Amino acid sequence: MLRIWDISPSKLCRNHLLGEHRELHAMWVVITENKKGYSLHPETLRWNGKLKAMYLRHEQLVAEMTKRGYDHKSPLDRRKATGIAKQNDYVDSINKQIQILKKKGCSCRV
Repeated sequence: MLRIWDISPSKLCRNHLLGEHRELHAMWVVITENKKGYSLHPETLRWNGKLKAMYLRHEQLVAEMTKRGYDHKSPLDRRKATGIAKQNDYVDSINKQIQILKKKGCSCRV
């Protein structure tokens, strides 16, 4: 499932951290280049007009990846980081996201 979590990256397990990073890049391209793939997905729609917030989320992910020893080599174009700087719209509430992660049985610290 396509998802950008609204939980601190420090709480995400390796799979969810790296998976979110990959999916964020996919959504960034869909939104910034007006691609059709996933353009109508609820997770993508909530980021329309909030590329600055998406850029900042990416920076949080990168900081956590770096902290864990990953060599990040896929920066986003800061010039495209426009719009609202804070994400307040959710597909699932933060509490629901925590419950989803708990049910996965992974090593996320939620």
